[in-house]
Amino acid sequence: MIWSLRRIVSPTVLWIAVGHVGVVLLTFAVAMAQVPPAARADLAPTGKLRAGVNYGNFILAVKDVATGESRGVAIDLMRELAQRLGVPAEIIAYDSVAKMVDAAPTGTWDIAFLGADPARAGEISFTAAYLEIEATYLVPAGSPLRTIADVDREGVRVAAPARAAYELFLSRGLKRAQLVRAPNGDAAIELFTTGKVEALAGLRQGLIGLAAKHPGSRILDGQFFGVQQAVGVPKGREAGVQYLRGFVEEAKASGLVARAIERTGARGVSVAPKAPAQ
Repeated sequence: MIWSLRRIVSPTVLWIAVGHVGVVLLTFAVAMAQVPPAARADLAPTGKLRAGVNYGNFILAVKDVATGESRGVAIDLMRELAQRLGVPAEIIAYDSVAKMVDAAPTGTWDIAFLGADPARAGEISFTAAYLEIEATYLVPAGSPLRTIADVDREGVRVAAPARAAYELFLSRGLKRAQLVRAPNGDAAIELFTTGKVEALAGLRQGLIGLAAKHPGSRILDGQFFGVQQAVGVPKGREAGVQYLRGFVEEAKASGLVARAIERTGARGVSVAPKAPAQ
């Protein structure tokens, strides 16, 4: 093949091309070699990287109805990690974070993309956050609630999907308002649209589209919580989570996370700060 290419390509161009391929292969081999065997065994015990992905959080992942292709910040990180491990990636899809957390002890997934929360630490070990998402409230037209602080008062009911990261935070943080837990995001929205609650808790980007469908409704300024999206592994895979912690910090520093966020076009989402030195 190289002999036939020499007839149509100059020797200099040919050797540059061959050299480029060599560099790519060498870079890939070096990246593979930098993954400790114990970490690879933790993260891809079946020979592939099985990633738990919650399609209920469309900032992290959405699926194109026409093509079936998935995209989002979690998808970009999953593919990059699989490439470094030198294994294929497999998406283990969920429609709620609660179901994904429940599956942690079953060995169904090897890594998962979800909010880090103390309530989940019994089953899952987390990296530092790679991005932060603003969680705030949507209130209906004519609502007297004007600020985040206004919501936490007697007689105010707040809807949130059960076991979402921001619902877990509100379950600890609300002192006077009543938290109304819904089975999922759609059920929480139903509580709001039917007037059964005075406020709907949610991620800012998701509330923007909902507000547009309800004239006069308002998204409150600021946030009651910055949801820390991290990568988790089932408890007991210490070599794997240690490698992932370095991977996440590199992904933030290199701009990989920032570029992935930009492609989503989402608002109220930012790259998480560098993790403190340990």
